[in-house]
Amino acid sequence: MDYLAELKEKGAIAKKAAARLAVTPATVKNKALHAMADGLEAGADHILAANAEDMVAGEAKGMSTALLDRLALTKARIADMAAGLRQLAALPDPVGETVEGWQRPNGLAIAKVRVPLGVIGIIYEARPNVTADAAGLCLKSGNAVILRGGSEAINSNLAVAGILAKAAEEAGAPAGSIQLIATTDRAAVNAMLRLNDYIDVIIPRGGAGLIQTVVENSTVPVIETGIGVCHVFVDASADLTMAKDIAFNAKVSRPGVCNAMETLLVHRAVAEDFLPPMLAAYHEAGVEVRGCTGTMCYHPAVKEAGETDWATEYHDLIVSVRIVNSLAEALAHIAAYGTRHSEAIVTSNLESARRFQAEVDAAAVYVNASTRFTDGFEFGFGAEIGISTQKLHARGPMGLRELTSVKYLVNGTGQIR
Repeated sequence: MDYLAELKEKGAIAKKAAARLAVTPATVKNKALHAMADGLEAGADHILAANAEDMVAGEAKGMSTALLDRLALTKARIADMAAGLRQLAALPDPVGETVEGWQRPNGLAIAKVRVPLGVIGIIYEARPNVTADAAGLCLKSGNAVILRGGSEAINSNLAVAGILAKAAEEAGAPAGSIQLIATTDRAAVNAMLRLNDYIDVIIPRGGAGLIQTVVENSTVPVIETGIGVCHVFVDASADLTMAKDIAFNAKVSRPGVCNAMETLLVHRAVAEDFLPPMLAAYHEAGVEVRGCTGTMCYHPAVKEAGETDWATEYHDLIVSVRIVNSLAEALAHIAAYGTRHSEAIVTSNLESARRFQAEVDAAAVYVNASTRFTDGFEFGFGAEIGISTQKLHARGPMGLRELTSVKYLVNGTGQIR
């Protein structure tokens, strides 16, 4: 099949839509977002039926419980997707926002303003909610979007994207603002990565393999999202009840997402008091614990951790636990094995908190809170296009402003150089 011809056709449509979206009033975009939200809720039964097909196929392929949870849609999750779109509509439009302005001694007035990126290609894996998040964020920020979801969620994505595109166009958004690549053939992804004439930026969202493939093969500029080998460090001065709640939530609440904790670091001074009840809670919740030799002393079900465990994003009810002798040792462990995503310390010591936040190199660094809050909705962005762990242009949850670039508007009165 000629995927390149199909993608070029979609790209040309998207490019025309992007040019119109760039100057579409916020009132029209907001109307479209509300229509998209209404469409999701009205079409919930259709979406759930499509999702059921994907779930059956996923179970047949032997997908893990955590990955199936990422794939699964419910009426509540569809309602959350709709709520995210409505929250986006309520946010200020970033397009045209003046970042800064100044006047030169020669009288030139210069303004730095936000503009859309243009056409954004999103390549993502088995999370159909990303379809709604990405479409909404791109529309509000004035960008056309070409979506390519994983084969595991193809039926769900087709249902969601179809509803969103139809609702947006009927509400006044340019035709072709939201498009989905329907094929699941990997060759289409390779073709998409080379559509420099039509796509302005590619954003991959998924596991390490997907991200590496996109980064290594794309000739289109890439905003790199990262995997999440996230840590929680229980300091010597920690409130142990608080620490237990945070460490449990960070691992158990939704283990298949990138902001879930993968490694728990515990100061030796509190290990004897903290680890027995913590490990018992994990065991009761069905969490497999892989620990250092010291950790193994505190619960019979703990398996010995290997070197690779410290660098693994499990996407499952598995956690690595290590006892450390100091804050410095915890910081060294995070520097060695972290992925610059989200890191947390539980402490009552202000100096330790400040040092942790100053020295940890990550997109989000927490004191006395779960890493699970690294999320566009939780940060008040309405939704997110992904969590960027790079340092260029965008870092952390990427909301509306991260989907814009800038241009300089220069006004003169006849100045020449």
